[in-house]
Amino acid sequence: MVGPYRELFSRPGVKGFVISGLIGRMPMAMLGLGIVLLIEELTRSFGMAGAVAGTVNVSYAVAAPLMGRLVDRFGQARVIVPLVLTHGAALAALMLCVEFGAPAWTLFASGVVIGAAAVPLGSLVRARWSHLLGGSDELHTAFSFESVADEIVFVAGPALATALATMVSPYAGLTVTLLCAVGGTLVFAMQRGTEPPIRTSEKHSGSPITIPGIALLSCVFLAMGAVFGSVDLITVAFAAERGVKPAAGLLLAAVACGSLISGLWYGARQWRTSLRSRFVRALAVFAVGFTPIALIGDVWMMALALFLAGLAISPTIITGYALIERLVPPHLLTEGMTWLSTAIGFGVALGAWAGGRLTDTFGASNAYGFAFGSAMLAVVIGVGGSAWLRTPVAPQKS
Repeated sequence: MVGPYRELFSRPGVKGFVISGLIGRMPMAMLGLGIVLLIEELTRSFGMAGAVAGTVNVSYAVAAPLMGRLVDRFGQARVIVPLVLTHGAALAALMLCVEFGAPAWTLFASGVVIGAAAVPLGSLVRARWSHLLGGSDELHTAFSFESVADEIVFVAGPALATALATMVSPYAGLTVTLLCAVGGTLVFAMQRGTEPPIRTSEKHSGSPITIPGIALLSCVFLAMGAVFGSVDLITVAFAAERGVKPAAGLLLAAVACGSLISGLWYGARQWRTSLRSRFVRALAVFAVGFTPIALIGDVWMMALALFLAGLAISPTIITGYALIERLVPPHLLTEGMTWLSTAIGFGVALGAWAGGRLTDTFGASNAYGFAFGSAMLAVVIGVGGSAWLRTPVAPQKS
């Protein structure tokens, strides 16, 4: 499996944007969990913790397409540097508000700015790969590698955030999150040699969301985001109910491990079936994988179940981004990819809010039923509208 990935890194400049993008993406797995752990520790309410984390995700989801459009018009570096500095300042303000017991509205206000200024580095990295490899078979491997990179983040991030917040200080997880976000993004912005060019000759009117296939994918990823958001929060409560709260990060890492392994395997293969067919099949496996988690009460059995559930995540996300690359005009590619980030952000916000409410009311095990229902909804939407996902054959680069 290693061979196809090794070839990717032989190109000049690739290592710089991949490594900095990986560091800058660490907050993707640490931010929401760090906020939940900090606020729940002080308020003893998963509902409040989920509401603030949800505010961050909603704000991010609203702002991401605009950020994507600005990047397509003005370039990555000019847009993301001021954004990430604002993001870091707002995250520091949130921690200060918590430290000094500021009113609850200040937490939500800080959360709005944190989310609005968050940089979707995953979309920007994939846009660079598309610029370098678009139209070649290597792009499938590159997108697969990026999904694996996401899962590396989700393996290390939750465990690190949980360990720092529970064993060092409730603020430690968010402090490391801030450093990774600002440092990684600034270094990424410095990698100018691989930055996609600004297509000034292209017409920028319209939005990718008006393309039926993009709208459908956004709805599917909204439901998938609800799964991710609810599972993150409910799993923290699940571990806390059994007296092993520090194990929450390891349970969440089990999901990411399953996705990481399947992503490596998926990206190393050359597929003959269509993107549309692969996407629908991966969605079906995704829903089946989340079926058992509402029925398990043992921590170690839950770790195994979450690992198996994670196996379908990478293939679904990889194929979703590949469909975006085929369906969206090149001059709107970054914005098109950020619509998936937006959909996941809204879904994570909904899942965090619903997961917190259901956990406070019915307990963690019963609340997992929401995650299963959301996974089933993703399948229904994806299968029902799959005709919109037919794509033209990509021209091959020589």
